[in-house]
Amino acid sequence: MAIVGIDHVQVAAPRDGGSEAKARMFYGELLGMSEIEKPDSLKPNGGVWFSTGTGQLHIGLEEPFTPARKAHPAFVVDDLSELRARLRDAGIRFSDAQDIPGVDRLHVHDPFGNRLELMARS
Repeated sequence: MAIVGIDHVQVAAPRDGGSEAKARMFYGELLGMSEIEKPDSLKPNGGVWFSTGTGQLHIGLEEPFTPARKAHPAFVVDDLSELRARLRDAGIRFSDAQDIPGVDRLHVHDPFGNRLELMARS
């Protein structure tokens, strides 16, 4: 028996009525993830799901809500320079991360304050 991959990662958002729209704007429109439909049995819980190419990102709603400031998913992107420009143009603050040989990366917070890492291997 061995773990052979990651199916999905979940981050939380507040149950405030506007979180799903904010997630669609940030993860869908800005980061370019495709929304996928949740199973009917889970739709009453709220939240939204996205495809990451090799897995899924689930945005779950919870109350009380506390953003993840240190723990984070790391997403591989095909053009980090373009993504940096998109973030800048949208007024989204980010910081370049410490060097790892062969990896260009940055940290950004989603609209809910959750930390994300975006990276490209060189």
